[in-house]
Amino acid sequence: MTEEDWPQVWPFFHEIVRAGETCPNRPGRGSHVGTASFMVSGAARDRGVGRRLAEYVVQWHRDHGFRAIQFNAVVETNASAVHLWEALGFRIIGTVPAAFDSATHGLVGLHVMHLPLD
Repeated sequence: MTEEDWPQVWPFFHEIVRAGETCPNRPGRGSHVGTASFMVSGAARDRGVGRRLAEYVVQWHRDHGFRAIQFNAVVETNASAVHLWEALGFRIIGTVPAAFDSATHGLVGLHVMHLPLD
């Protein structure tokens, strides 16, 4: 993403963060631990965009010689994200309890997910 992309990204980024269900980095709520993540706009859901992004992430790490990928903050109630990462071979290796304040579910866990690449 470049600075020129921001006007197209901001509307769905803001929508996702405001919903308070999947973004662990929202100010004042959410995770007590920082993490990097990617998001898919509501308009792009159920069209394979998330899967393509996830596959790209995995392949990029393989191409650059990484031995594994670890995600430290997959919201446990974000069933579509958990399902996607598990479908790509990630395993939940632990869950930090009550680490995310979901707007709908209250305090829920953050999964640590791991994929060996070798």
